[in-house]
Amino acid sequence: MVAFGKKLKDRQIAEWQGYYINYKMMKKKVRQYALQIEIGIQDRQHVLKDFSRMLDNQIEKIVLFLLEQQGLLASRIAKLGEQQEALQEHPDISQISELRETYRTVGRDLLKLLYFVEINAIGLRKILKKFDKRFGYRFTDYYIKTRANHPYSQLQQVFKHVGIGAVVGAISRNLGELQDRQGSYVSIYDQPPLPLQDSVIDLMKAAVDRLTHSTNFLNFLAQHALILQEELPFPVDEHVEDQRYHFMSLMLNLASTFLYMVNTYIIVPTADDYALSLGAAATVCGIVIGAMAVAQIFSSVYFSAWSNKSYFKPLIFSTIVLFVGNVMYALAYDLDSIVVLLAGRLFCGLGSARAVNRRYISDCVPLKIRMQASAGFVSASALGMACGPALAGLLQYNFKIYKLTFNEETLPGWVMAVAWLIYLIWLWILFKEPSREVEANETPQESNAEPAEGDALENGIKKPLLISSERTEQDADGDDECEGSDEAPEESHQAATSLQSAYRLLTPSVKVQLLIYFMLKYAMEILLSESSVITTYYFGWSTSSVAIFLACLGLTVLPVNIVVGNYICNMFEDRQILLASEIVVCIGILLSFHVFIPYSIPQYVISGLIMFVSAEVLEGVNLSLLSRVMSSRLSRGTYNGGLLSTEAGTIARVVADSTITLAGYLGDSKLLNVTLLPSLIICISSIIATLCTYNSLY
Repeated sequence: MVAFGKKLKDRQIAEWQGYYINYKMMKKKVRQYALQIEIGIQDRQHVLKDFSRMLDNQIEKIVLFLLEQQGLLASRIAKLGEQQEALQEHPDISQISELRETYRTVGRDLLKLLYFVEINAIGLRKILKKFDKRFGYRFTDYYIKTRANHPYSQLQQVFKHVGIGAVVGAISRNLGELQDRQGSYVSIYDQPPLPLQDSVIDLMKAAVDRLTHSTNFLNFLAQHALILQEELPFPVDEHVEDQRYHFMSLMLNLASTFLYMVNTYIIVPTADDYALSLGAAATVCGIVIGAMAVAQIFSSVYFSAWSNKSYFKPLIFSTIVLFVGNVMYALAYDLDSIVVLLAGRLFCGLGSARAVNRRYISDCVPLKIRMQASAGFVSASALGMACGPALAGLLQYNFKIYKLTFNEETLPGWVMAVAWLIYLIWLWILFKEPSREVEANETPQESNAEPAEGDALENGIKKPLLISSERTEQDADGDDECEGSDEAPEESHQAATSLQSAYRLLTPSVKVQLLIYFMLKYAMEILLSESSVITTYYFGWSTSSVAIFLACLGLTVLPVNIVVGNYICNMFEDRQILLASEIVVCIGILLSFHVFIPYSIPQYVISGLIMFVSAEVLEGVNLSLLSRVMSSRLSRGTYNGGLLSTEAGTIARVVADSTITLAGYLGDSKLLNVTLLPSLIICISSIIATLCTYNSLY
């Protein structure tokens, strides 16, 4: 694996190489600073000032070239506009076609400029992150605060590409007018806008969206899966069909995702009644629900490792284990055994193949449809979450066949066992194992790294400035280079080989994002898992009422993502939405407490809705930021960023479900407040942590 500096150089446009950020030189300078401070010939203040001056010079070089190229493009467009005006008076089909092709040429040159800006933005983020890692000083925080919002900011030109949007608009508008609609007076500004049937326009729009992190519903929804794209963009449109991709296999992966989420939540409305039927307390439902998550902590690791060798075999194993687990869950009633009930749920957790489902999309789905596949993964999860409780509400029957009891408590197990049996047959017949030979011959893709790396920062201002001499040899990011070479030691670029090595790659910014993910999953699990006990105690709700409430919560996922993805994310920065969502989650938790006044249905429903919806918004933004601040070494291999986020969320669910059961010993009257208190504390902690790393999320 080559170093980032070499990859950066490979992606540069040859005739513009002198105008890119000099990443290699700046890395060498950082090493020199480290050595000078270590031997005592340089002080901390001088290093910070000198590095700031160097960055300012690099950014100025980039910006002045960018402005020069914008001017040249604008001049060319102006001349083409004169030709277009002349053609309106004397139309000539051949000249119109020639003019359209000339506009496309200008568009392709603009694309080169957009890629130029994007690669420099990535280089700047990487060098800021490297400086912070090496010296343990929050330099990025200082630099962004002082440069980003200054009236003469050149940083905004690189990160926000001020001015290029006008050139994109000019090309798009004129190409639109030159389509085969002469005389219809259509425009890109018309509402609703008509589609512009030109691939150059689509490519320009995609490049601008990557630069600004502009998003839409599909994009925002896909972020929830943490299935990421390649770190550095290619300066050409490379749509190479992946030979490993098989549509029906993708559908089977999404079906597995859907069924697993149905399996997770189908027991929530009846778990307390099932526990009571077996002679346990109603709050033991926390352990019953959480047993699946406990096993998933371990299954995520071995399924992630197994998917390095195969996708078909782990899916077959998962399906069989889930079938057995659901049969055990259903039989526990007639066996009158809480142990069998818990064992059944543990088996279901051991069959969690979400790591395989995510990995298949990341590794085998072509880049051009990976976003849609990722959105499908999240949609399948959301629909499963809504369908699970709804299905439980429909299974209100009570009958016996021989010695087997079928009622609202056992039917979820039997129904899911049948569903997994049908899925197993479908999987066996239609799934196509991707070719490992193709994979071995391809250049490894960093399929889990976003186009723009974040500014992962070390926490706090530490003295002495240099952390240790050992860090001068190898950066935790794995993109350092040997002295005089663009290439780093081979091991410094390899994927993490254990959870311990993956943890060492976590910077404070990544840890904060994982804390936020833990918090939102904890709060959501408390709300969902104790809903049956709380609503029965305070309002006397039936199983059907609880099922309807939980299904309605699940059905908010897609509409909320439509609004946030299409509108809110394009009006505010991700970090602003992140902080605002955390505060709203905190408000939802506070409104849920039962203090003095009688607890009412409107208070419970409204507070639950606020908490759930804001947590859903928070999840998408949180994972988007996590992908940008995460080390590229966590983008691949078994112990990747997706696995870490899954583990954080799963542990949160385990802790939440355990809290419910433990709090149950204090009595149902205290259950609500006792379980909400940890949620409130973790939420406030995450808000404080976000404020401490806020400027690193630029």
